[in-house]
Amino acid sequence: MAVPEGTPVYQPGFDPGSVCKAPPTGGSYGTPVAEGAGFKYDEATLHELVTEWRELAKEYRDDLNDAQNIAAAQPPGLEYASGDNARLTRLSGTALVKALHERIAYCENMAKKYVTALGKYATADEQAKNVINQQPEGLT
Repeated sequence: MAVPEGTPVYQPGFDPGSVCKAPPTGGSYGTPVAEGAGFKYDEATLHELVTEWRELAKEYRDDLNDAQNIAAAQPPGLEYASGDNARLTRLSGTALVKALHERIAYCENMAKKYVTALGKYATADEQAKNVINQQPEGLT
């Protein structure tokens, strides 16, 4: 698979593994932001990212119940093959539960980072407003 030229642009909701290869329209990801306080995303994009990371964490949490069922699998019969198969299934389920917990933590941490960035936006906006309000009125 060839790597596209140019700067990558995040497209909300786009699944490159999907049957439909056309990216969705809408969303503000990739909207150019004037250089300044070091922000790479506009405020609306940060809100969208917080929402997406939280939704992804919720999806992983929803999957935990099924993973815990796999981790508690019991053999269908009392013969050796069934018992060994169930033991291996439980090991896989336990690994899946661990991986889901790690993914939930990662998604929640990413959401927190974007919430922190939103706080920095609010601080920068407040500082800019204070500077503007301290300027004399009218033309000099």
